[in-house]
Amino acid sequence: MRSLPLFHRIAGQPVIVLGEGEMAEPKRRLVERAGGRVVTSMQEGVDEGARLAFVAHDDAKMCEGDAIRLRCAGLLVNVVDRPDLCDFTTPSLLERDPVLIAVGTSGASAGLAKQLRLRLEKLLPSDLGALAEKLSAMRAAIKQRYPAMAQRRRALDDALGEGGPLDPLAEGGAARIEEWLATAADQSASASFTFVLNSDDPEDLTIRQARLLGSADAVIADERVPQAILDRARADAQRLSLPHAGPVPQGLVVILQRA
Repeated sequence: MRSLPLFHRIAGQPVIVLGEGEMAEPKRRLVERAGGRVVTSMQEGVDEGARLAFVAHDDAKMCEGDAIRLRCAGLLVNVVDRPDLCDFTTPSLLERDPVLIAVGTSGASAGLAKQLRLRLEKLLPSDLGALAEKLSAMRAAIKQRYPAMAQRRRALDDALGEGGPLDPLAEGGAARIEEWLATAADQSASASFTFVLNSDDPEDLTIRQARLLGSADAVIADERVPQAILDRARADAQRLSLPHAGPVPQGLVVILQRA
């Protein structure tokens, strides 16, 4: 990845926005939309402990100078339309509160990010946020039904997967949570699947292999398996190497062998 995607909480916090006109105004609106407090003075923002800054001057030299001064003061800086001067970029946003999907291109093309976001807008139901809120409200009940984290994760993966009772791309998911929880099947404590890979290209993974790899709690891989394929696993999945002589981890385990 060329960038580390993060969701930065700025509600009630000062954020510096320097500049006037049509380039600066969208950044002010973005900060306010996220609950931040816009500060238009560099020194005032630094004194108040701002951590983020947007620079949107028409003059390129002024942008460069302010970016240097802000960075020396310890802030992360975004210079509008100058990805080479940016510590962070702003993605195209799709909001189904509290669900927030950010589409970024590491500054390569804002137009591409926008068009991808517009395509996704057509796919996601308007009540997706209600599903997220209901899952949050039912967290304790779900945990009681599936006390073990691995079981809970697998149950939710099954329910939220394509065609599942809580499929996030289907309308009305929030209204189906109680019924799903009352009738959900038990999840075994652990399961393992072994894949023998004949290609180094992650695009050659079958749909089932990609799905299981992305859901696995642990991945045990031959040292010859390329990183590009391992990157398809969950970032927080346990990583082990073959031959593995220790106990088999609990949860969903994928064993990757190279042909």
